[in-house]
Amino acid sequence: MPRVGSNGGGGSSTATTAAERAKVGDRYDAVIIGGGHNGLTCAAYLARAGWKVVVLERRHILGGATVTEELWPGFKISVASYVVSLLRPEIIRELDLPRHGLEILPVDGTLTPLDDDYLWRVDDHGTTRRELRRWSKRDAEAYDEYSILMAEMARFVKPLLGSAAPRLGTQDARGLAALAGFARRFAALPESQQTTFIQLLTMSSADFVSQWFETEPLRATLASSGIIGTFLGPRSPGTAYVLLHHYLGELDGEYRAWGLPRGGTGAVSGAIASAAREAGAELRTNAAVARIVTRDGRATGVVLESGEEISARAVISSADVRVTLQRLLEPGTLPPESEASVRAYKFRGSSGKVNFALDRLPTFKSLPVGTTDVYRGMVSISPSIDYLERAYDDAVAGRFSREPYVDIGFPSAVDPSVAPPGRHVMACFVQYSPYELAESDWDSQREAFGDTVQATIARYAPDFPDTVLHRQVLSPLDIERTFGLSEGNIMQGELLLEQLFAERPLSGSGYRTPIRDLWMCGASTHPGGVITGAPGRNAAMAVLRGRRTGRTADEERAA
Repeated sequence: MPRVGSNGGGGSSTATTAAERAKVGDRYDAVIIGGGHNGLTCAAYLARAGWKVVVLERRHILGGATVTEELWPGFKISVASYVVSLLRPEIIRELDLPRHGLEILPVDGTLTPLDDDYLWRVDDHGTTRRELRRWSKRDAEAYDEYSILMAEMARFVKPLLGSAAPRLGTQDARGLAALAGFARRFAALPESQQTTFIQLLTMSSADFVSQWFETEPLRATLASSGIIGTFLGPRSPGTAYVLLHHYLGELDGEYRAWGLPRGGTGAVSGAIASAAREAGAELRTNAAVARIVTRDGRATGVVLESGEEISARAVISSADVRVTLQRLLEPGTLPPESEASVRAYKFRGSSGKVNFALDRLPTFKSLPVGTTDVYRGMVSISPSIDYLERAYDDAVAGRFSREPYVDIGFPSAVDPSVAPPGRHVMACFVQYSPYELAESDWDSQREAFGDTVQATIARYAPDFPDTVLHRQVLSPLDIERTFGLSEGNIMQGELLLEQLFAERPLSGSGYRTPIRDLWMCGASTHPGGVITGAPGRNAAMAVLRGRRTGRTADEERAA
């Protein structure tokens, strides 16, 4: 990994000198497709290493799905991504993002409302223990042990996020060392933790948490983390790993801590973009890429929809694997086996988003009168595992869930700057809304989906409909159209066991592709989706190392 110094420069062994750039005239060292937070992160690191970099974003605004837009006067909406937890601390530190304006405000707790009761867990340990004891003394005792164990699992997995995943069968010295290091760390775990790690890779989230707890809303709310962004139900094997993936989030060293960036999630992209510009990267909007140019088996640049051609020594795409290797490459460019792997890669978008502008905060009927602290946390509509499984059954049948899982946040209760005085914004992440509907289409069902979400919330907060001033509904089709995410999958591909670690996106590919000098840096690569920045940073380091070898992903797999 190149050295990153306080002056923003990278190690001299991998940095491109001005004299070398002069040999290719105005050609860029790297052109990055997509100005989402991963593309911007990759650009920042390459520019700090001395590379001449340009980022091309097709929309009018940088950020991709990590973006804030003023949809209605005074209401600043985190349109897609809406909370931050997994943004890697090393990126915050190395790019000095607080100096570029990033401030993350902590979110305190999760409320699970019921028809006639509630479960409310907060960051204060004693308060949560008392709340759990109200439901089950056994669960109150088990909660400590569970939290400690999951923190240990997060510490074990965390190093895998900051580099390319170790690959079985590799003969490369660096890969062998990474694989051996992982094996040593696994062997050093207590036997009980080894067993837990295997369970997290293979079990369903419902079965995993049910080993620990008997309180139904607690089990359901914990298990719901395993279905986010997947076309799987809480009882589907493999969802326990998705639960762990979301548990990896940390703020100030505390695992499973969530926060809201002041000014909306676009503040994350804005801070990274500022760091990239400071390092010398060129960032362009309204610059949609139509085609990746290849000559003699190498990527040599891109052609924009405007007809402009931009040449570069390396092309790096933060778009997903389908967009990058199917839509932007000429047919027949990939080897047949790679084409087959891209076609087999699973997206299966299952998530929707509904954003509200509110006249006032709604009142949850089961809470004591006057309770206000819950709005500084999240609200999870997840009363039981059976409820979540029925929502999944609807999706399997090709319809959006009639009683969906809804994860609700009130950003304005934490950050008043995102709404006019006295008004509020409300973000709702929704499962399930399948990309393909069996008997209709999303253009005709969009508002019906929004009505269903609104009615679901009103079951627990009857005055909610009266508070709504404006509403934006995003189906998976809208997410695909707006943000370029195939099938509306927010993870750029499902977090399935066969699509994790070194198998993401293609077996053994890492950040390389089968085309020389064409790389990927988006969430289709390891370690996957949500706001981490890890794919962007890891890809930048791989590109800098790869400049020395010039091998393609296929050549790496054969090494």
